[in-house]
Amino acid sequence: MRDLFTRELDQVGEDLVSMADHVATAIENATIALRTADLALAEAVIDGDNDIDDMERVLDQRCVDLLARQAPVAGDLRLVVTALRMSASIERMGDLARHVAQIARGRYPEGAVPADLAETFDRMGAAATQAARSMAELLRTRDLELAAQIEAADDVLDDLQRDTFRMTLTSTDGLGSQAVVDVTLLGRFYERFGDHAVSVARRVTYLVTGDPAGFTTEGYNDTGDAYR
Repeated sequence: MRDLFTRELDQVGEDLVSMADHVATAIENATIALRTADLALAEAVIDGDNDIDDMERVLDQRCVDLLARQAPVAGDLRLVVTALRMSASIERMGDLARHVAQIARGRYPEGAVPADLAETFDRMGAAATQAARSMAELLRTRDLELAAQIEAADDVLDDLQRDTFRMTLTSTDGLGSQAVVDVTLLGRFYERFGDHAVSVARRVTYLVTGDPAGFTTEGYNDTGDAYR
């Protein structure tokens, strides 16, 4: 019976890794679609979010079944409950990648990002992709050095979001109202994407160390979840 329980716990971990791999690809492709006005790629990201949603439902049901059938305690209970929290954060990251792709699709055949902000959003996309790929590897290996890399990528995203506000206000191109809205929303989507990656990183750190310190910080509620 214990062997079966262990295999099911392992499957929960594999499901989380798979979700994380999917959102890393989603935000990378959404950024490419944003930069190149690639309609087909944007639609692929949007459609692919349904797969991430389905993965979350399967994972969550697996966790609920484990709680009901196995009544885990101590570390096992902490693992199952934390997995439920992490799946919600990763699913939200998929939603945010979809939002980026929807803006790319909505402005097709034009680009959604003004020329003088293109480099900033390229850097945001690269930082978000790095955070997501590091998150997947952290879930796979529990190497806490990766948690620090995710925090660093999130700091980059925070700084770049502030840059988008400043550049929007000082742009010499006379941005129209639609461009201002798009840039503001895109900056927010990338910044929140990073926050959710940090939330996952902190939960993995908690699983490894048993230390919940750092869960209550700016941008997070008292359970360590990034505000949506």
